[in-house]
Amino acid sequence: VYRPTMQLSGILLSLLGWVLSCLTTYLPQWKNLNLELNELEIWTMGLWQACVVQEEGGMQCKDFDSFLALPPELRISRILMFFSNGSGLLGLLLSGFGLDCLKIGERQQEQKKRLLLFGGMLFWISGITAIVPVSWVAHSTVQEFWDENIPDIVPRWDFGEALFVGWLAGFCLILGGTLLNCTIICSTEVHPSSVHYAVAEQQDQCQHL
Repeated sequence: VYRPTMQLSGILLSLLGWVLSCLTTYLPQWKNLNLELNELEIWTMGLWQACVVQEEGGMQCKDFDSFLALPPELRISRILMFFSNGSGLLGLLLSGFGLDCLKIGERQQEQKKRLLLFGGMLFWISGITAIVPVSWVAHSTVQEFWDENIPDIVPRWDFGEALFVGWLAGFCLILGGTLLNCTIICSTEVHPSSVHYAVAEQQDQCQHL
C-alpha cells in the first residue's frame, strides 16, 4: 500500500539533494574570512572563484587562474562534486523509469525493480561523494583555524554556507536512495496472478497523490 508513497518521497528527496549538490558545486561560500581591521568586507572562497563582499559595493569575484595552483582539498572537491552531480542525474533518470506510477513497462516488473534499485544505489554514491568533499574542506578549515604555528594576528578562514548546503544535499540523496531501495528490498513477493491487480491499485493511489 505504501510503495507509491515511499517511491515518490524517495525520488523527491533525491531530486532535492541533487539540486542542492549542484548548487553547492558553484557557490563561492565554501570558506568565509572576516577581517577585524575592516569589518565591512567579507572574503569568501569556493571551488571556482574567490569573492569579496562589501557593504556598499556588493560582491566582486575573481576566478582562479590555475587548477593546479589550488589546495589539494579544493582540487579533489571539484572532481568529487562533478561525480556526485553526474551520478545523481543518472540515478534520477533510472529510478524515474522504475517507478510503479509510470505506465511504461508495467508488464516488466523485474526490469523496473532493477532500475529502481540501481537508481537508489546511485543516489547513495552521489550522497557520499557530496559529503566527502565538504567534510574534507571543513576538516582542513578546522586544522588551519587551530594551527598554533600561525600568528594570532593572521585572519582565519571559517565555515561557509556552502558546506552546510552540501551536508544537507548528501543527507537528502542518501535518505532518498534508502527509501527507493526499501520499496524493493523490504517488499513481499506477490503471486503472479495478482500482479495486474497490484499494479492497477498502485497507479490509482498515485493519481490521488
